[in-house]
Amino acid sequence: MNTNETITLVTGGNRGMGLEIVKELSQKGQRVIMGSRNLEKGKTAITRLSQTGIKADLVQLNVTDPASVSKAAQTITEKYGYLTVLINNAGAVFDFQQKPSEVKLTNLRADFEINYFGLVDVTQKMLPLLKKSSKAKIINISSVMGSKTEALNPKANVYHAVAVGYQSAKAAANMYTVQLAKEMSGAKLPITVNAVDPGMVATEFGGATPELAKKLGAKSVSFGIARTIELATSPNNQDTATFTNTYGTVAW
Repeated sequence: MNTNETITLVTGGNRGMGLEIVKELSQKGQRVIMGSRNLEKGKTAITRLSQTGIKADLVQLNVTDPASVSKAAQTITEKYGYLTVLINNAGAVFDFQQKPSEVKLTNLRADFEINYFGLVDVTQKMLPLLKKSSKAKIINISSVMGSKTEALNPKANVYHAVAVGYQSAKAAANMYTVQLAKEMSGAKLPITVNAVDPGMVATEFGGATPELAKKLGAKSVSFGIARTIELATSPNNQDTATFTNTYGTVAW
């Protein structure tokens, strides 16, 4: 099988950071598959991209629905035969500003379903496709919110942030990143696994508006995804088990 073409799957790719990742990687010559929970919204996003001369493919993919993930993996297998890059971008927060002593279990479970269990399910089901590539990358969009080091650092921007479900799910995803990277390395497989913190970016994440996020100090979406784009396009596939952002290393 000829795997020279870079085929990239981006979950949560129809809006916000995911859409910008799809756009920029497509512009850099990758064949990008937009994973969209809602197929119609995905089609709308694809149409808008095409109107600006950007071509991307589409697959229905709800990371919290195992059947949807399995079907997406089957579709990608039949249409492309392999994957080069998997970007686990889909995420959400359901417990923002809820006190740890009062946070609802339903919110905690929702945080973990999309930010952790969904990420693991997608990764496991796409691994057979990644293994068919001569070299592959898994990039997990994490958050400094999941850093215990920064949560205890009074000088950190996230010191006063409270979203224990979301933060715990991201911390769990970070550990999955480390352990999967070690497994791939130990098995001598050419698959790297890294976590990236985009920081606070001006999107609709968490129910905010891009305008409100900017007033609170959020960076542009293109700035937030810069490290992801760098990793996804780097010909050097050596970095693995790292947690970084646009500025450099992020403390676990």
